[in-house]
Amino acid sequence: MLETKVIAPFFKETDVFDREINIDDYKGKKTLIAFFRHAGCPFCNLRVHTLTKLHEEINDSDFKMIFFFESKRSVIERSTFHQGVSPIPIISDPEKIIYGKYGLEPSGKNSAISHITSFVQTAFKAKIKNLPMGMPTAGESLSTMPAEFLVDKNLTLQHVHYSQRLNDRMKLDHIRDFISGKS
Repeated sequence: MLETKVIAPFFKETDVFDREINIDDYKGKKTLIAFFRHAGCPFCNLRVHTLTKLHEEINDSDFKMIFFFESKRSVIERSTFHQGVSPIPIISDPEKIIYGKYGLEPSGKNSAISHITSFVQTAFKAKIKNLPMGMPTAGESLSTMPAEFLVDKNLTLQHVHYSQRLNDRMKLDHIRDFISGKS
């Protein structure tokens, strides 16, 4: 697991929209880097929906987001929901190379607890919003746990949030405070 006050691990990847995404190009911007499970995960797709709305609400050229999914690019490309996330980059990392650089660790136990305690409610919310839901495909895992990182203009990790449950995410007010300079 990564700690705050360290430089964000380097990556240079092509997103599903064929754009080169180099973390060094985000110097001078405040950035949220979010790691999700598979493209059919209702917990993750609710969060993507919420973060996309926040991105539109903030509408600040000095604030960026980058999303990672463990799904293969072809799986993400078939999803009209995920295609609608642009201009936010979505990077496919099925080998979980960048996940590893950012210290994400799987937890079958925490994932199982989340599914037992909150899957039905989460799936219902996702269905109401017409968000994609589905079982993992080949290479995707039920034990992947999400994480979110707030990176300052010097590419330093200012806030690190490793989810303990699938619906455990960084508070939106915390993200807003980071963008406005209050935290």
